[in-house]
Amino acid sequence: MVIVPAQTKPQNPLQGILLVLGAVFLFACQDALGKFLFTTYSVPFVHAVRYFVNLTIMVVLIAPRYGWAIIKTKRPVLVVARGLALALGSLFGGFALRAMPLAETVSILYIAPLAVLFLAMPVLGEKVKWFGWVASGIGFMGLLLIVRPHANISTAGLLFSFLCLLTAIVYPVLSRLLSKTESTETMMFYVGLMGSIFYGVQLPWTIPSVFPPWPDLALMLALGVGSLIGHSLFTAAYARAPVSLLGPFTYAHIAWATLLGWWFFNQVPDYVTFIGMGFVGAAGVGNAVMNHNSAQAAQLALPPEEI
Repeated sequence: MVIVPAQTKPQNPLQGILLVLGAVFLFACQDALGKFLFTTYSVPFVHAVRYFVNLTIMVVLIAPRYGWAIIKTKRPVLVVARGLALALGSLFGGFALRAMPLAETVSILYIAPLAVLFLAMPVLGEKVKWFGWVASGIGFMGLLLIVRPHANISTAGLLFSFLCLLTAIVYPVLSRLLSKTESTETMMFYVGLMGSIFYGVQLPWTIPSVFPPWPDLALMLALGVGSLIGHSLFTAAYARAPVSLLGPFTYAHIAWATLLGWWFFNQVPDYVTFIGMGFVGAAGVGNAVMNHNSAQAAQLALPPEEI
């Protein structure tokens, strides 16, 4: 069966916006749920369950629709590297969430779409307009306010956040390169496959000595299901509206993360951190709006995946 690219589907901007808002809400819930589980279980074990569930759903429910076409790829090395980049990002992000407040961790990751601009010309051969560089500067000013000295943020948490940020920069660049030759379904399949392999080999020393109680196991299963649903919503959203239009709405993720961090963990950023988060959000939204108004494709403005 031939896999039809998402870009061939009818455009419906309102549906796209609603789908993106639903996706980032799910991702924020995933971040909060992961942070809760990481206090009890090892990060690799929780992600192993998540990726196993993700891959199982792909194999049982989605792969039969496409047959062998779902595993066929013209650029296997880059497809595998993309899957490993997200798996590594999940690992670093999990350690960051365990050590840092939810809102600050998510805000740091949203520097990634701006940082990717620095790779646009040398890697992708794409021209970056002046407002992209201005937005990057504002975003990095916000980052400095968030991670400033005396911000009461764990040094280890910051290290893992920046490692996660690096993967969040590599991932969309590879996604952009592969989008010209690979289907979305194939790339999603390999994300689940590589994550399952990466965390599966770690199970002998990360699996808990006592089997998790069913409520905790149900939460881990929810991570896998929620992850796939969130990615599916994003895929459907970008099939209905351009990235440049939807980009500003992805920054609702920061707002949701702030609210959930306060609600579930009683973690409220101080006012300087709030200003820094505002800079990051304003820079990202402004860049996306300017790209949209200038009719630029703005594929580089892809938001980071959930942690």
